[in-house]
Amino acid sequence: MSHHELDARRLLCPLPVIRAQNRMQDLLPGDTLEVICTDPGALYDIPAWCRMYGHEVINTQQTREEVRITLRVCTPNDKT
Repeated sequence: MSHHELDARRLLCPLPVIRAQNRMQDLLPGDTLEVICTDPGALYDIPAWCRMYGHEVINTQQTREEVRITLRVCTPNDKT
């Protein structure tokens, strides 16, 4: 299992979700991806995408400057 970061700062919806989706296609089940964004809508959009595709949101953090969302890559049988 590996941890990866995706810098999606200064991108507006739907680009943070699209970039996260593209990056997660290259990862293995159990890997984590921390998406760093400045679009506050990503706090809703990325978790909604994860629910649709069976990935897990591990953590979300929001500061005045940015949003950080940590995801775990899951297969349909992996859901915990």
